[in-house]
Amino acid sequence: MTEQSSTIEPAYRLAEERFARLGVSTEQAVAKLATVSISIHCWQGDDVGGFENMGQEIGGGLAVTGNYPGKARTPEELRRDFEKATSLIPGKHRLNLHASYAETGGRRVERDALGPEHFGNWIAWAKEQNLGLDFNQTYFAHPKAADGFTLAHPDPGIRRFWIDHGIRCRQIGAAFGRELGKTCLTNLWIPDGMKDTPADRRGPRERLVEALDAVFAQEIDTRLNVDSVEGKLFGIGSESYVVGSHEFYLGYAISRRKLLCLDAGHFHPTETIADKISSVLLYLPQIALHVSRGVRWDSDHVVTLTDELQSIAQELVRGNYLDRVRIGLDYFDASINRLAAWVIGARNMLKALLKAMLEPAERLRRLEEEGDYTSRLALQEEARTLPFGAVWDFYCHTSGVPVGEDWLAEVKRYERDVLSKRT
Repeated sequence: MTEQSSTIEPAYRLAEERFARLGVSTEQAVAKLATVSISIHCWQGDDVGGFENMGQEIGGGLAVTGNYPGKARTPEELRRDFEKATSLIPGKHRLNLHASYAETGGRRVERDALGPEHFGNWIAWAKEQNLGLDFNQTYFAHPKAADGFTLAHPDPGIRRFWIDHGIRCRQIGAAFGRELGKTCLTNLWIPDGMKDTPADRRGPRERLVEALDAVFAQEIDTRLNVDSVEGKLFGIGSESYVVGSHEFYLGYAISRRKLLCLDAGHFHPTETIADKISSVLLYLPQIALHVSRGVRWDSDHVVTLTDELQSIAQELVRGNYLDRVRIGLDYFDASINRLAAWVIGARNMLKALLKAMLEPAERLRRLEEEGDYTSRLALQEEARTLPFGAVWDFYCHTSGVPVGEDWLAEVKRYERDVLSKRT
């Protein structure tokens, strides 16, 4: 037993006693956190490259910065990296794939012809790992998306190509659910928009509604696959107009009974998605989250334990929404070790949830109902310094993953033994 591990349980018992005085059970919080499954994005591991080998720029308002050595170059390397990263994250989580990560055996397979057979290795691996898979259509990094339009494209032929891609992706998602026995979430995001002020905002949105209805026309068992649609405020090259805005997809999701995906980086820099959750869930049975960290714009920075992240976690816990919200991560940083980026973001999401679960929520609600807003604010502020870190360390320890910063030594060892040998 290391010196650090010998102090974990005594510190936890002191924290347990402190929280109990406020009516909070640390044991229940830890047990609840262990049931949370985060959908961890594959594209952090290879800078959104995928395996089509088309040599196409990402485009679509997406940009990855940095060139840290050791990027995954093959599906096998990406899977191995993901296994290592998740071994350092407590709990059992999922992998979120993009369609551009298909394995086609060296043959050119167009996106409107993709099928479950092109993800057979991913399915076999997920079975071995007992992982669920989520999925995303890839409407970028393709010649037919080079002008910034896909499902809202004025050319019916190009529009049809992307409709067929969406149909295929839903079928692939259903195959994931059938093979793995875990419902797949297939998320749809498109980059369509304009750099400067359009003369016609209406036309592209009418085309998009028609295209989306065609994509979703096939009825698929929701035990196998559920669909979400994701809006955005603006992107590089679509600063003035995004066809699939938040308001557009909110109306579409409610009218068509699809999940709405709220991306934390897709709104105004001063706007948080935390306040949107309870409103949207009045009208939809489920939603999806892409937890990211925008810095000045949707720059997809690694998730850190910010006030905004904590607000999102608090809303999920206070509203008892965890069984109605599918939590996913979405960021990509090539300026630091890519595995470390996965670990930091996922552990921070879990830390925020744990801290929210350890909040004296019942007491706060009672004070609010009584109109004692002074005591509510005072207790909320005192709760910030309660010893949740001791509970987090205990959870990591009992989950068999490194405690504190010990995970970093494992990443550095992996970098030395594995990543540094990739040239």
